[in-house]
Amino acid sequence: MDICIRQEQPADYREVEEMVREAFWNQYAPGCMEHYLLHVMRGSPGFVPELDLVAVADGRVVGLVACMKGCIVGDDGLRHEVLTLGPIAVRPACQRQGVGRRLIDRVRTIAASRGYRAVLLCGDPLYYLRVGFVAAERHGIRTADNVYLAALHVCPLHEGALRGLAGRYIEDEVYSVDEAEAEAFDRQFPPKERLAGTPSQQRFAEVCAMRRDYEANVPCNLPAATAGFPASP
Repeated sequence: MDICIRQEQPADYREVEEMVREAFWNQYAPGCMEHYLLHVMRGSPGFVPELDLVAVADGRVVGLVACMKGCIVGDDGLRHEVLTLGPIAVRPACQRQGVGRRLIDRVRTIAASRGYRAVLLCGDPLYYLRVGFVAAERHGIRTADNVYLAALHVCPLHEGALRGLAGRYIEDEVYSVDEAEAEAFDRQFPPKERLAGTPSQQRFAEVCAMRRDYEANVPCNLPAATAGFPASP
């Protein structure tokens, strides 16, 4: 696919939100909240405008990636600034054509040039282990509540970037979406059927269950990278 990647502009907002809604609808839960998340992210202090990127093909937005600042509270007692990637979405008709990978590659290039050490995200290992991320657990990085999560991944941006980063990863509070506000926002869009029990929702539940406490000795069940997930990239 012949695409160009550029920074999102205010004139893109509605089209992008509609695309994100289409990409995530019924993927992880009945309906979705990612289009609302993007809407509120843009006005948040931790938002990184230079990493708010759209992929455009034939004058139409076909993909989006956005990033927030986060941090790792290290076991050494220091706070280390990192990036959180997400949401990332690709228009359903354009999925599985490399758009998501190209957006991730552009984020890595720009973030590295601006001195960031690492990018983190939560997603299925079956996809993200194939596009430059590694399991955060392998570097001693846990969630804010001190849990090793198979869905938590990290991408180093330079040699030795993960050295000394063991600790608890704290993402921006904007990711704690208010469901009532998200539903109210969604009413601005055409009605869509909400479905429960889809295969992607079942897979999401499986991945969320792959976790262990920091003090436990049983590792997460980290699967081999063989298939794409989430469907949006």
